Amino acid sequence: MPTDETTDPETAAQQRPDDAPRRSAVIVNPNRVEGLDALRDLIVERLAEAGWPEPAWLETTAEDPGTGQARQAVEDGAEVVFVSGGDGTVRAVVEGLVGTDAALAILPGGTGNLLATNLGVPTDAEEGIRLVLRGGRRTIDVGVADGQTFAIMAGMGLDAAMMEDAPTALKAKAGSVAYVFSALKHLADDEMHVEVTVDGQTRRRRARTVVVGNVGRLGAGTNLLPDAEPDNGQLEVAVIAPRNLKHWFQLLWGVVRGKSRVPSREVVRGREVSVVSDRPQPRQLDGDVVDPSERLDVSVRSRALHVCVYPPEESEDLTTGAPTGD
Repeated sequence: MPTDETTDPETAAQQRPDDAPRRSAVIVNPNRVEGLDALRDLIVERLAEAGWPEPAWLETTAEDPGTGQARQAVEDGAEVVFVSGGDGTVRAVVEGLVGTDAALAILPGGTGNLLATNLGVPTDAEEGIRLVLRGGRRTIDVGVADGQTFAIMAGMGLDAAMMEDAPTALKAKAGSVAYVFSALKHLADDEMHVEVTVDGQTRRRRARTVVVGNVGRLGAGTNLLPDAEPDNGQLEVAVIAPRNLKHWFQLLWGVVRGKSRVPSREVVRGREVSVVSDRPQPRQLDGDVVDPSERLDVSVRSRALHVCVYPPEESEDLTTGAPTGD
């Protein structure tokens, strides 16, 4: 069952050898992942070769996008929970795993997959399973907004409007380009007047969007928050306010081409964040659009989630997601 605190990784390692067989479960979004039968056969075969029992197979539904399945998997004794789907599916599974000893194993599918990108998890399912079997683990922070958990970013303003308006079909075909088309619809929107309070310090700004990030890398390689670390106990807060057409061009071009520099950006860091706008704004958590509001209140929950990553002796290339060690 879920616990209030995660087990320290060193303690867990002493309790069980890294190469011991582990009970596992697979949670998939059947609407976002192609070739489900082939994926299932691959996972079962590779785990059997490693001496692991056959995993439980759980599919998401419209009523439950993954949280209930993750909690059920933990209750049934799963120590590793594979998830295959887009960012929304991963966030739902994270919600069910936070505070437990089970490790999240990401097999990217659907669109986005930004948590995998930021943690150097490969996009290839075969390599992703190999990564899990090698036993590398990282314990990361999560953010909490309105009682909901996120692992990547929460946003208020333009970024949420872009995600709300970007057609799913276009995202599947064109990736980040879909968000550019969506952003063009909002170029003429009025700026927000916001109060951004971080650990008790308040700033009053005009902005198009405010993003609170646990990690910093977006699609196509754009590094919105280059100093963000998912396990430092703090969140990065970016107040973004393009002032002219040149800034807009730089911003949108950066999203498409993966440029690291985002214009008209102010970044602060802290554990408790409150954003208050002069009027209700669209909001998002890891790409999932939530109810509009004048507020976005976020806090960090430190060391709350175990994630399967490459072992420490294998460095990662975040551009390709491939290990660079032996």
